[in-house]
Amino acid sequence: MKITLTGSLGHISRPLAIELVQKGHNVTVISSKAERQNEIEAIGAKAVIGTMADAGFLTEAFKGADVVYVMETHGAGSFFDQELDLMAAISKIGHNYKRAIEQSGVKRVVHLSSIGAHTDKGNGMLAFHHDVESTLKQLPDDVSIKFMRPVGFYYNMLAFIPTIKSQGAIISNYGGDDKEPWVSPVDIAAVIAEEIEKPFNGREIRYIASDEVSPNEVAGILGEAIDKPDLKWLVIPDEQLLNSLVGVGMNPQVAKGFVEMNASRRGGVLYEDYYRNKPTLSKTKLRDFAKDFAVAYNKA
Repeated sequence: MKITLTGSLGHISRPLAIELVQKGHNVTVISSKAERQNEIEAIGAKAVIGTMADAGFLTEAFKGADVVYVMETHGAGSFFDQELDLMAAISKIGHNYKRAIEQSGVKRVVHLSSIGAHTDKGNGMLAFHHDVESTLKQLPDDVSIKFMRPVGFYYNMLAFIPTIKSQGAIISNYGGDDKEPWVSPVDIAAVIAEEIEKPFNGREIRYIASDEVSPNEVAGILGEAIDKPDLKWLVIPDEQLLNSLVGVGMNPQVAKGFVEMNASRRGGVLYEDYYRNKPTLSKTKLRDFAKDFAVAYNKA
């Protein structure tokens, strides 16, 4: 099949492109960075350079594809851009995808969404995933879409390193002993590759998770990996976390959305739809990621 991927060679798109090429597919990878072209071609894919902010470019890039994989992102450091309206920026990307899919004639789409996309309320910054899903659902009925909803990425735990270094603890506005799901990007890529090769039928949703562990268990496993067996996960009030994030320069809109997202984890509100449609857990467990966490911690 001819498959076009957005996401350049990111945490998911790289292993996804490699797997699809190895399976014999004709893979095109869209990247906004011309310097990635040689790297993309080295794995056996075709590189197309342009931006998801350009609907006309996306239309041309999607033409002739049997399947397109679309995801939204906004460059490194964007959370600290004081002028950015993240919700509006992501919404624009979603509308660009819709236009490009319509005008290119693509009939099979895999969309990287997220846990929390089932609602536009009470999920903080994850509401933009609901917004984009809603936009794509406006496509004609003959366009089949698979909405992939991964849970929290393991590598987001790397954000714990600064407070472990400075205060000897993981600090957030949620915690405790209730288990919550986490996922490896490699496992996400494997599931997407599987779904690309399966039949498409209307609008489908699949959650993706690798392990289920509580915050206190996370502290124990990561602490063991970095030789801090007494590492604790401390819970602070929402307002304290918000003030801390804004204080280090995070965009206030993003900081508020982040705090609200974490708050929705308390009591499992964020995970209600996940547990109604619980997936089989993938292979990469937190103890596997803990080895990578330790490497990053020791380099920091």
